Amino acid sequence: MSLPISLEFFPTKTPEGAVKLRAVRQQLYALQPEFCSVTFGAGGSTQDGTLQAVTEIMGEGCPAAPHLSCIGQSSESIRERLAAYTAAGIRRIVALRGDLPSGYGVGGEFRYASDLVAFVRAETGDRFHIEVAAYPETHPQAKSPEADLEAFAAKVKAGADSGITQYFFNADAYFRFRDDLQRVGVSVPVVPGIMPITSSTQLMRFSDACGAEIPRWIRMRLQAFGDDTASIKSFGLDVVTDLCERLRSGGVPGLHFYTMNQSGATTDIVRRLGLA
Repeated sequence: MSLPISLEFFPTKTPEGAVKLRAVRQQLYALQPEFCSVTFGAGGSTQDGTLQAVTEIMGEGCPAAPHLSCIGQSSESIRERLAAYTAAGIRRIVALRGDLPSGYGVGGEFRYASDLVAFVRAETGDRFHIEVAAYPETHPQAKSPEADLEAFAAKVKAGADSGITQYFFNADAYFRFRDDLQRVGVSVPVVPGIMPITSSTQLMRFSDACGAEIPRWIRMRLQAFGDDTASIKSFGLDVVTDLCERLRSGGVPGLHFYTMNQSGATTDIVRRLGLA
């Protein structure tokens, strides 16, 4: 069964990194992604690098979407960014609240991603397909699962077209979240975010930072492998492929891969699923 996939990259900081990422993208284009998204640093600190990467990807023949954060930003700075996106021919964005760099207080004219979505719609009409973030395991700063559900609904009401989730390893969390959205009358597509497992230390660090839950059995197995990289990658490939199979069986609208600027694991998963 065919299933759309999309890919996420982050901007590189060196010319050597940019060359390597171009090679990675060429390998991943063989998977025929629907689009690629490009992240930014805290407080939008790599936003120029984000735009550069997005325009490169579009020049390589693949639709691309920059992540756009609003925390600490003014209406004018967002307006200028939207004008740059329009001039570059971009048609899709990922609208996020974002995080301020450490040491900054709360600033800017936007408090929530829903404020940003409403502003983009008011400024640009239907020019952009707007993706927003979703949290099947509840945003780590949310007061409650219900409050988090209401926050996602507010983004959709403001004009979001679809959602991409934080990564997770428990398919039931996604299906419960989808059912809860239907219960409150939200029907936009929500694509599960998929994190390939290639390094246990990296996965633990990311998960602790973003609030993604690593089931105890996965955590224990990864710890038991120690520094055995081959076993970690083999186990990770089995776990994440099984997760994707279960999600596909449950009728998800697509799969969004957090590639970490690497091609191997994502390619292996997609091929195992018979999607390439």
